[in-house]
Amino acid sequence: MRYVLLVQYDGTHFCGYQRQREERTVQSVLEKAATEAFGTFTRVTASGRTDAGVHARGQVCQLDAETSVPAHKLSACLNCLLPPDCKVLKSAVAPEGFDCTRGAKKKTYRYTAYYAETELPLLARYAARLAVKPDLSRMEEAASLLEGEHDFAAFCSAGSSAKTSVRTVYGIQIGSEPLPEGQLYTISVTGNGFLYNMVRILAGEIFAVGCGKSTDAIVRALNGGGRTLLAKTMPARGLMLVSVDYGAELFPPEEV
Repeated sequence: MRYVLLVQYDGTHFCGYQRQREERTVQSVLEKAATEAFGTFTRVTASGRTDAGVHARGQVCQLDAETSVPAHKLSACLNCLLPPDCKVLKSAVAPEGFDCTRGAKKKTYRYTAYYAETELPLLARYAARLAVKPDLSRMEEAASLLEGEHDFAAFCSAGSSAKTSVRTVYGIQIGSEPLPEGQLYTISVTGNGFLYNMVRILAGEIFAVGCGKSTDAIVRALNGGGRTLLAKTMPARGLMLVSVDYGAELFPPEEV
């Protein structure tokens, strides 16, 4: 039987999602808990990998197991064996033919940063600090250029194994709210898929435009320009996988 899991984790002390020899990863702790719960090695696959330091509010995973535990109670069963920085929020029987990696239609990531005169310890794990206060209207102008279907080759770090760099960004929402010490900014990006470090590079360029850089580099980059046209890759700690959309409800209310 295949089960689907909604997983949340703080990526600070994980070396990414994917299992690595002698490294602490999200996959390794999930598989350790599942193997202990079911008495046999159990692979836990995710909708996609997240890098070291990246967080997830709504990562979707799957596992195959034979168990008498009701599907909606698997989350509680696994949580008893999981560390505090990784928990299963919901569990259910997966739809017939479900594949959490290939079946994902949309993903939403959010990048968080803040402007303040000094670093803020309570945001240090979840947001990057900006040296200059950005202009929201300029950020929105940059975001609008990045929406739609484009070749995002310039928005990808070296090491990507993707067969194509064409992706569709369905929408980018810019948010801002005051802090007692400064201002908080969010960039939420929804797309059909993302290249290696793509969201962190997008965020870096949007913040750079907000701080005075011309949007010309974005236009040139989308028209075949290289990575050097764009701003630096933002730190991993500000990035969160918010949700994964499969076009159907995976966790019916009666199973929560």
